[in-house]
Amino acid sequence: MVEAQGPLSGRVVVVTGGGRGIGREHALAFARAGAAVVVNDLGGAGDGTGSSSGPAQEVAELIRSEGGAAVANSDDVSDEQGSARIVEQAVEEFGGLHVLVNNAGILRDKTLLNMDFEEWDSVVRVHLRGTFAMTRAAGRFWRDQAKAGKPVVGRVVNTSSGSGLFGNFGQSNYGAAKGGIASFTIIAAMELARYGVTVNAIAPVAKTRLTATAGMSLDIEEGFDPLAPQHVSPFVVWLGSERSGGVTGRVFSVVGGYVGVAEGWRIGSSLQVDGPLTFEAIEERFPAVFEKAAGNVSVFDSHPYGPQEG
Repeated sequence: MVEAQGPLSGRVVVVTGGGRGIGREHALAFARAGAAVVVNDLGGAGDGTGSSSGPAQEVAELIRSEGGAAVANSDDVSDEQGSARIVEQAVEEFGGLHVLVNNAGILRDKTLLNMDFEEWDSVVRVHLRGTFAMTRAAGRFWRDQAKAGKPVVGRVVNTSSGSGLFGNFGQSNYGAAKGGIASFTIIAAMELARYGVTVNAIAPVAKTRLTATAGMSLDIEEGFDPLAPQHVSPFVVWLGSERSGGVTGRVFSVVGGYVGVAEGWRIGSSLQVDGPLTFEAIEERFPAVFEKAAGNVSVFDSHPYGPQEG
């Protein structure tokens, strides 16, 4: 049930991709914490084909049945006008916008030599362009509020992935988009800070219809199943609260009872020569430098609950 005076009471939240999977759990968790929620979902299949207003409507109706405030939206987050309409609906229905959760996504996995351009473009469009379009629309609203002298405590929570941070076979389109979202998060945090907005991202792992395409079972185990999607949402709600103001520009691995701080690219072992680099100096000295370098972290070692990854 919705908390009458929950930690998100009085805040308005947009959750994209909120009709199913992790997004559905985000929408419910925000509502149960007292927020008013715009549940956005295009309602298509996991590969992005088709559309239906049903999934978003079902979640909005469930929230209202529990005493919460919610409306459904089925606009395309990657469309300039569609993303603007989502923000406008939040303002018109609930009087403002405080939190944007960019969660919408699709999968079209294929090795890069077998991938066609449409399979690349469609995945990058929904994930990366959709995150940009929605953040720009929300950011412009917050900028206008700040310039009008109104207090802004805005929050953006993006959705990256272990595939984007560490790489995963057969997901060059998805991984590139999710890696781009991680970089976008850092830059957007820099640019929106002046308006009272924080921007962070999560790299979640959970059983959803998207991860099912990669062979992960959707069955939720009895008791505590660390891969149940609802376990990701409490951290997202906290990031969306006013209490997370000291955290921005970061990416977090979230699964089960675990939150890990992704510390980004760091320069490790290095070669330094006097003057310009030469082929000969590189040939003589760099192999020993490279041998000392730490290897890339595997996506399967990025969280404590086993090798399954989406």
